[in-house]
Amino acid sequence: MADVKIPYSLNSKAVAQATRAWLHTRGVKIEEIAELVMLLQQKYYPSLTMEECIHNIERVLSKREIQNAVLTGIQLDLLAEEGKLLSPLQEMIENDESLYGVDEILAFSIVNVYGSIGFTNYGYIDKLKPPGVLQRLNDKSSGKVHTFLDDIVGAIAAAASSRIAHRKQAEREKELGLPHEPEDSEETSEHLDAEQQRQNSEA
Repeated sequence: MADVKIPYSLNSKAVAQATRAWLHTRGVKIEEIAELVMLLQQKYYPSLTMEECIHNIERVLSKREIQNAVLTGIQLDLLAEEGKLLSPLQEMIENDESLYGVDEILAFSIVNVYGSIGFTNYGYIDKLKPPGVLQRLNDKSSGKVHTFLDDIVGAIAAAASSRIAHRKQAEREKELGLPHEPEDSEETSEHLDAEQQRQNSEA
């Protein structure tokens, strides 16, 4: 009897764990991304705390679209770092070629999850590149390739900032007695995450 190939089945927990593990392996801390979120949002919400920033980053990282982008970008950076891509793509990613914009397109897939405000946040943080994680990732003298990762980190911060803005607006409307719920409430997010895990386990 011929061997029967077992159909591929996604392990959502493994994908989520790998996403966080690879960010850590590449030297990116959640607290550093939170500093970017604080930079983007504190002037609008002076009482914003680092705990809130971290919480919203965690919610962003729980989404499969974001996990897919993180894993894809980091793998391409690693392959370029090891010289394993074919020319001319190898040289373009290795040198962060200015006319190569696929890294930013991948970042857009992250910010798009939270609407158009994410693009504004991303554009600002990408141009500013404040001291901290983004400047470190852009340091070409390190010998590391972070062509995709620097944009990914900026996009995660932008997405978390957008999530905060949407939720703060919902909170204001609730205080005014207006019938509104945030598009990405904790309850909705947790329900969707649980449903996705259930579907994957049944696949």
